[in-house]
Amino acid sequence: MSPAAPLRALLVDDEPLARQRLAALLARLDAPVSVVGSVGDAGAALAWLDAHPGQADVCFLDIQMPGPDGLRLAARLVERAEQAPMPEVVFVTAHAEHALKAFDLAARDYLTKPVRLERLAQAVARCRRAARVPGHSVSAGGVGVSHTGSDAGPPLIVRERDRVIRIPVADILYLKAELKYVTVRTHDHAYVIDESLSELEARLGDTLLRVHRNALVARHAVQRLERRDDPEGGEGWAVLVRGTDDWLSVSRRQAPLVREALLSGG
Repeated sequence: MSPAAPLRALLVDDEPLARQRLAALLARLDAPVSVVGSVGDAGAALAWLDAHPGQADVCFLDIQMPGPDGLRLAARLVERAEQAPMPEVVFVTAHAEHALKAFDLAARDYLTKPVRLERLAQAVARCRRAARVPGHSVSAGGVGVSHTGSDAGPPLIVRERDRVIRIPVADILYLKAELKYVTVRTHDHAYVIDESLSELEARLGDTLLRVHRNALVARHAVQRLERRDDPEGGEGWAVLVRGTDDWLSVSRRQAPLVREALLSGG
């Protein structure tokens, strides 16, 4: 899919009115989305995908449907991913309790009904970014989505109010520890989680660079390193995070590593 091309969507829901409402919401998004198919059950979805190989970039799936449900359909798509192109999967359901299982099946996002336009736009943006990544593939074992380059690695699962969000590693700009929580900053949002920075560093590997005892920055997001006034009135090193106006303090011990990352291009 070229950057200017519309994202092609297949809608799968046993309620025709739910499909119509979702199609209407997709038509209101700033980024172009073309609904190329609309079916009412898992069998019809598989038949459509077989008849139109590679013609859907994303599949919006309801979970509770007559016959095989949306989770079983997603599992089937994962099983046949090596033989047939697999679209990104976004679950759209009234039931939040299936979220963790959904992400085990490589779901790109999980929306609860009634779907809000803002959340739909975020899900579409994630699918669009993923569809442009070379080497996009899904493991037959259902472990999840894997990409070449900096998007490799397990995603972060964030619980926020009434939703569960899957954040690909490639979307993370930085992690900053504050009191008992860690802020996860992406291009379009900041999330708060209650895991320790050390645990996150161990889990996410070397895609993130330790710049201070309280901060990790994605290597690709290191834009500039310079001396700046610190909050206590002194002067110290700080790094500008690409795509933001955020400056994070850099310890003297970590400054050489940040400089090396800059010189090597990440």
